Amino acid sequence: MPKSTAAPALIADTTVHDLVSRDGGDPWRVFIHVPSGPAPEAGWPVLYMTDGNAVIATAVDAMRAQAFYPSGTNVGWGVIVAIGYPVEGAYDPLRRSWDLGPPPGKTYPPFYEGTPEVKTGGAGDFLRFIEDELKPWVAGRARIDETRQALYGHSFGGLFALYALFTRPLSFRTFIAASPAIYWEDRAIDRFLETFEADIPDGLTVDVILSAGEYETERLAPFQIGAEDEEKRLAQKKVTRTDEFARDMAERLDTVLGIHASFELHAGENHMSILPVTVNRAVQAAFAVRQDA
Repeated sequence: MPKSTAAPALIADTTVHDLVSRDGGDPWRVFIHVPSGPAPEAGWPVLYMTDGNAVIATAVDAMRAQAFYPSGTNVGWGVIVAIGYPVEGAYDPLRRSWDLGPPPGKTYPPFYEGTPEVKTGGAGDFLRFIEDELKPWVAGRARIDETRQALYGHSFGGLFALYALFTRPLSFRTFIAASPAIYWEDRAIDRFLETFEADIPDGLTVDVILSAGEYETERLAPFQIGAEDEEKRLAQKKVTRTDEFARDMAERLDTVLGIHASFELHAGENHMSILPVTVNRAVQAAFAVRQDA
């Protein structure tokens, strides 16, 4: 048998910080990747991401693999800020429900017996933390190009990305909403969309990328066909309608002055397997070398 020594597998040039808002409360675990080379004269572009525990490693390695060959990938270097929670797993279901759910929100039964009720509606507070506290903190750690900041979210995070667009449209240059839960709470997001459409800010210039997986359509994934929960899944698809709602949202937003919106359907992907695919797409969009490519 070969001899070996064990050491932690670290994410290159990435540090982890537990940050508490100036208003108090539980900390967020913020993963920040700053490239090791000198910053461009204009500063680094930045990609902000929700569900940070689940996406940080994928995002960093997607960038590192492509940024060495920008003429072939159109991907350059940038700062990645992934906002998660001080937990061992990929998600904190309770806190993300609050942080990513648009207001006013509702209260739901606990995920598990003996745990707290699930509350939604904290997206406004979370977005204020990002804008008013986290962004200045990041700017204190690296030179930032404030004109090239992107926001990525998946599922509830995709819904949050749309909420951010509709309530603070000038906060990011690019919004990536992967498998957004547009259906959530009887499409509560629509009232923010309507308010946004009634008062488009001057000088708005943003890209919006919405997406869904092939098996978020009416189709079941092959491994789901004939399974015990087949009928339940088919019934849920009629409620979530992820691809339909995301495609319609992209078409609607693309008619708004100052917005270039698109929809992507990813072959062979389901609601969870689409995560690394769309993280890579976020990296490509946030760190594009040629903006018109």
